[in-house]
Amino acid sequence: MYLNFGVPLALTIIGIGFVALMFGLQKLLAPQNPYDRKLIPYECGEPPTGRAWINFNVRFYLIALIFVVFEVEVAFVYPIAAVYLDWVRSGRRWYALSEILVFLLILFVGLVYVWVKHDLEWIKKVPVEN
Repeated sequence: MYLNFGVPLALTIIGIGFVALMFGLQKLLAPQNPYDRKLIPYECGEPPTGRAWINFNVRFYLIALIFVVFEVEVAFVYPIAAVYLDWVRSGRRWYALSEILVFLLILFVGLVYVWVKHDLEWIKKVPVEN
């Protein structure tokens, strides 16, 4: 029963050993010259100014979420496109096409909704009260 786990166990041990070896080599070979400017959390050559805890505009998060939605779309459409030719040969052409079209229609409705709510605009117009 336990004979089937020999190869995964060996690969796990080799992987852990390799990681440990790389960490050990890094500790041995890496230069050790920390200084004040190098130890600050924001290392880009410029000294940090202001506080780290500032409020970001919510549009950053909205744009990021919209981007993630359309990246997920590509991740879901690609496997269907990869097997589409096999489905055509087996006679399920319309099933595959309808599946892709329904999925894209749902995403298109989401895009229209975001567009109508003006969430794709980087600078929103604030209504002016007179």
